[in-house]
Amino acid sequence: MKNGQAGLDRVDRTAEGAVCRWERWALGALLAFVVAALAGYGTYGRHPEWLAMQPSWAAGVYGAAFGVFAQGQVWLAGGVLVAVLMERAGGRWIPAFLALYGVSLASELAGTTWGVPFGAYRYGAALGVQWLDRVPVVIPLSWFCMAVASFGVARLVTGESRRWWRVVVGSLVLLGWDLSLDPAMSWVTKYWFWGESGPYYGMPWLNLVGWYVTGLALMTVLVWLRAERWIDGIPVTWLSWYWLANLLMPLGMNALAGLGGAVLATLSALGVFVAAVGLWGRRHAAGPTPVAVAVRGGGA
Repeated sequence: MKNGQAGLDRVDRTAEGAVCRWERWALGALLAFVVAALAGYGTYGRHPEWLAMQPSWAAGVYGAAFGVFAQGQVWLAGGVLVAVLMERAGGRWIPAFLALYGVSLASELAGTTWGVPFGAYRYGAALGVQWLDRVPVVIPLSWFCMAVASFGVARLVTGESRRWWRVVVGSLVLLGWDLSLDPAMSWVTKYWFWGESGPYYGMPWLNLVGWYVTGLALMTVLVWLRAERWIDGIPVTWLSWYWLANLLMPLGMNALAGLGGAVLATLSALGVFVAAVGLWGRRHAAGPTPVAVAVRGGGA
């Protein structure tokens, strides 16, 4: 009984926002990896003529790094999140992982086969091994990582009791990521290729609709599986920084490539969300809301 009570106390503390030291270090490692990748892109990616000044093997190393860093960022982000989940939730997250991986894979397979729901596109080889030679293995993992983070971050606006409202908000948070991701990965670089031309850096508007619909499906699965019982055990401030760490890669690439429109669109979406958080916090200032926890710093 004593151990059980200690466990309940621990969950209560984590829900209030206490972040362990190793969780900070894990998040720092992810950020350091992203910064290193951006440094490489900002030098030789933006100035390929500099490779001619290097030894002959440098071009081959950079060419390999083009795939390694993109895949490595997803694997590292997945590893960091899984480590935190195992510590705070045991294995309770695994059914949700399998469900979200399956749903996002099905959505991507439909997109790369029939052009629904994102529009016509295909992946290149740089993202590694692919399911059915169509969808890289890392892509559904990336969906899972950011869906969990978005679902948790949506708690800042929705609180703990509005589960279905969190589906709507969480899907919007997830969509905000794509405002930077698609320009960076299909316009700045060529990790995937559109089969039709669109107005937003080559991306068709249908893709944004498809992202939101897929986001709604993923968030609905999380609600149906009562995932908030373990997601809410992760400090919302940590999830917010985790979400931002994953956003930094495409956002930084867009900034380095001079895609001011993509940067502005993403930051505008973030601004709207922050304003919504502030509004929610003022309306519920009397209680210990997640907004109040985040403003206090949440132990991060």
